[in-house]
Amino acid sequence: MSLPDACAGLGLRRAMLDALRVAPAGAFDFLECAPDNWIGVGGRLGEALDELSSRHPLTCHGLSLSLGGVEPLDEGFLDKTRRFLDRHRVALYSEHLSYCADDGHLYDLMPIPFTEEAVRHVAARVARAQDVLGRRIAVENVSYYAAPWQAMDEADFVLAVLEEADCDLLLDVNNVYVNAINHGYDARAFLERMPSRRVASYHVAGHYDQAEDLKIDTHGAPVKDDVWALLAHAYRVHGVRPTLLERDFNLPPLADLLAEVARIRALQHDAATAPRARGATHA
Repeated sequence: MSLPDACAGLGLRRAMLDALRVAPAGAFDFLECAPDNWIGVGGRLGEALDELSSRHPLTCHGLSLSLGGVEPLDEGFLDKTRRFLDRHRVALYSEHLSYCADDGHLYDLMPIPFTEEAVRHVAARVARAQDVLGRRIAVENVSYYAAPWQAMDEADFVLAVLEEADCDLLLDVNNVYVNAINHGYDARAFLERMPSRRVASYHVAGHYDQAEDLKIDTHGAPVKDDVWALLAHAYRVHGVRPTLLERDFNLPPLADLLAEVARIRALQHDAATAPRARGATHA
């Protein structure tokens, strides 16, 4: 089930199931879930997911493929994921440009070295995942706090992986903002270097201000004004795409989240009537 470019979604969390099932019609355009948390789930929870996915388009954002890892890809899990995506008519599937397993799951998203060798390694794994899943996937730029090795900068690394793997980009605007502060680069310049034709969707989320020069990507707070401004800039540079509001904990009443979804829609409307900004890479 394809999504229109101008649409705003909400992350599907188990604690929100009851509220989502009775949400007003049209309050959000799509829901996103992590298939890793839902594959094989039955009973009341499985029925709730089936009901929601029958009423609302569903996108999926994976957590455990470990695209940057050294252990073999879990092709059995990929097969299960493909069946899940097919069953729920999921058009957009994404994963993190990171690794999360090393002799077992690490339960965190670890940064990949920014090297040519890592580009080739990750791109081959992304290409194989696309073959098994039978669809293009999008990789997400992740937040990171220490870089194990940087033979190239972050933007060059992301661009190289996208080109080598021939995959799409889930552009996480909050992660761009957090990394720009923490690592001292220009967030707008980073956005403008991304290839517009590969941007499949956007994420926005809240973060924690640990210090003036240290931001922590938490998904546990409202989106900050600087991130909203950066999303508006992304729309001007790359165009409007499906955009998801991420909130993983400290969940407020649904009405508060829907107010942020409405703000995404307002920014999309503004972008649709404004001239396209220059500076993006469209190749």
